[in-house]
Parts: sequence; structure tokens; C-alpha cells
Amino acid sequence: MLKKRNMKEKSVFIPLPGRWSWLHQLLHDNRGVRYFVAAVAIIIATGLGLLAMLAQYEDPIINDIPFITKKVVVKKFYSPLTGEEVPDEAATKRGVTAIMIENSPDARPQSGIKQAGVIFEAIAEGGITRFACLYQQSQPGLIGPVRSLRPYYIDWIAPFDASVAHVGGSYNALQEIRNGSYRDIDQFFNAGAYWRASDRYAPHNVYTNFERLNALNDAKGYKESTFTGFLRRDPALKPYQQQQQAKSDATLPAAKAIDVSVSSTLYNVRYDYDPTSKTYARSQGGQSHEDREEGRLTPRVVIVIKVPMHKAFEDGYREQMDTIGSGEAFVFQNGTVHVGTWKKDDKKSQLRFIDTTTNKDILLEAGQTWITAIAPERSVSWQ
Repeated sequence: MLKKRNMKEKSVFIPLPGRWSWLHQLLHDNRGVRYFVAAVAIIIATGLGLLAMLAQYEDPIINDIPFITKKVVVKKFYSPLTGEEVPDEAATKRGVTAIMIENSPDARPQSGIKQAGVIFEAIAEGGITRFACLYQQSQPGLIGPVRSLRPYYIDWIAPFDASVAHVGGSYNALQEIRNGSYRDIDQFFNAGAYWRASDRYAPHNVYTNFERLNALNDAKGYKESTFTGFLRRDPALKPYQQQQQAKSDATLPAAKAIDVSVSSTLYNVRYDYDPTSKTYARSQGGQSHEDREEGRLTPRVVIVIKVPMHKAFEDGYREQMDTIGSGEAFVFQNGTVHVGTWKKDDKKSQLRFIDTTTNKDILLEAGQTWITAIAPERSVSWQ
């Protein structure tokens, strides 16, 4: 007799392979299923609760979180002529104009010198000095008296890619400036950019201004100047670097009063240092040297270079200077003096100033720089 078959068949457990076997075991067990469902429910409820809490405090939480922002570095630009800060890159390429300014007693006080970025001073003839004044950012409304050009000024001006404003010149100077290598804006051929003042007599009364000179330069296409100026100190030094620099300067000889023997009493120069402004008040001929419109001339950096001089026949016997080569140099800034040498390799290369102790370039402070050339036998002293 056949046994009665048990209709309640047992479930068959077929294990899943690998890492899912635990889940199959859990679901096969009735209690495990209940635990699993309960755990999932708890997780879901907890998550919904957290979302509800975040929704209530969304704005305050986000607003209280400190955001880390990237520091924006604003690029600064500096004039290649003076080393002073300028507003943008375009200003660094602004055209440079050099203007020959007279320095005889009949020309004093001159106009426009105080705003020049760089001034070269040398004997033009008969012991009388003359200035080549270079302008880029500052452009005064009146400049003069404008006088004639000499060849050695061209050598000093050449590295600045400058227009050259003058009233004629010596034979050699005119041969050089008119050879097509320079931006010549001679009054002889551009009379509209100059005029003669009625309050002085010729030849000490030719004046110009930048309204006229800029129009002339633009018409000739002389709108930008690309050049490397003097080597200057880094204007972006950190405080500790500035302290190190100040310590280095403190080891240099002090020079608060400077006397430069140029030619005669009328043209010999003295500078007195002002520690507040860090500038040098200029005197010549025993009197304060004044700009007629803007007062006492006070350069930031004073440099005296000794340059071999001789006379040569052009349209008469004239002063000549050996501007290519090297010689003694004295660099005055911050009430101290660097004794060194000047060096110029060729007409287009920039003047450099080398410290004789370290054999390194002397880095100049930013600001108006006044360079006086004297004969090697002439003296420069300080105290």
C-alpha cells in the first residue's frame, strides 16, 4: 500500500555562487527577511528626516560656510624711463621725446626740466653746459629754451628710441641725426612745433610744448618707443627684502652734500640731500637751480661720470666726448654713494653702472635721474 504523499513540500535551497550567497541565505530565512525589511525601512526614514532638517536650515548653513577664494594678483607696470609705476602696459610703450635745453645764464630759469625723467648734462661749448631732457609719462606745457645738438648727446639718447627736438646743431651732430637712424624733429624743418618767446632775446627764446610735439610725432609715426632703460631696483620687494636692502645701503659711504666741478663757477653744481623726500636739491653757480614754473630741481638719483674729452674741428673747433667705452662713475642715491665705473658698448647700448667693490651692476632707485659728464681731471666730492 502506497504511503500518503506529504503535500507540504519543503523549499529547496540552492545557494547562489560567490559574493551573493549571504543574501540568498538571508532571504531563505523568514526571520532574516523581516530583519532586512526593517533595516531598509529605518535607513529610508532616517534619510528622509535628515533631508527635512537640511531643508529648514539650507540658507544659514550655506551662508555660514567660509568660502576659500583664489587671491587675485594685479599686475603692475613700470616706466622703462624712470622705473616709476604707470597705469597700464600701453604707458610703458609711450613715445619718448628728448629735448635739448640751454643752460647759459641768459636761459635761466628754464621751463619744463622738473618733469623730465632723465637728464644728461655736459659741456656744449666754451665751458657752457647744456641738457638733453627725456620725457615719457610727464609732458609739461612749456619747455625751453631749446638749443642746438651735439654728437655725444645723440649717443646717450640713442638707446631710448626717442624723438630728438633741437634747433640745428654742430656739423657732426646734424650728419648723424639726419642719417635715417633716428627720429629727428629739428626746428629747422618743423617750425610749427616751436615758437620764439617775446620776453627773451634770440637765441635764448625758442620754446615748445607737448601739444605741438605730440602732433608732430604722431604725424611722423613716432607713437611708441621700445627700449630697455637703466637697471633699476625691484619696486615689488617684500618688507624683509627692503630691510636687507636698507642694511646694505647703510654700509655705503654717506653723501649728504655733493660738489661737482664741471667747468667754471657759473656751471659748477652742488646737491644737498633731503632724507624726507629722498631727493637732492640742486644748485649751480652758487644759487638754487629753479624750474621757472615748478620750482627747485630735486632729482631722485644723481650720477657723475668722467668722460674723456678733446676738441676736434667740425664747423669750428668743438668739444668731443668719448661716450663709447668706460670710465669712473659716482652714483648718489638715498644719501649714499656707490663708487664705480660707467660702461657703454656701442651707440645703441644702454649706459650701465658697475660697483667697483662687488663688480655688480648698481641698481638705481625709481625717479628722476640726473647724469652729469665731466672731464677726468675734474673733481667730485661729498660729505
